[in-house]
Amino acid sequence: DILSKNNRTEKDEIELIMYMSIWYGFLYVVIEGWRKLELCDDKIDNLLQDTNKVNLLKRYRNGVFHFQKKYNDSRFESLFLDDEIVLWVRELYKAFGQWFIERLKQYKKSP
Repeated sequence: DILSKNNRTEKDEIELIMYMSIWYGFLYVVIEGWRKLELCDDKIDNLLQDTNKVNLLKRYRNGVFHFQKKYNDSRFESLFLDDEIVLWVRELYKAFGQWFIERLKQYKKSP
């Protein structure tokens, strides 16, 4: 299992970081869309008030999706220095997921 620390290879570590980076990058794209569409949800909006974490995620996304001459760019490193970022990302991801599930349920109910 790739998530098990006991059996992880260097290749597994690289893949984990790659998938996490893509996930984090796409999550920021969802934040951009949320704001541009002026959508509202108390839980999501509350999480997005943490401008430091939102900015870290934006910088990380830019580092992931734009060419970097230096592999260990500060945009990557600064995100990992925030001890709470993983929990915040998970909460935001769950809140977006719940919001979209509710919209889908409403859509299916409408004529």
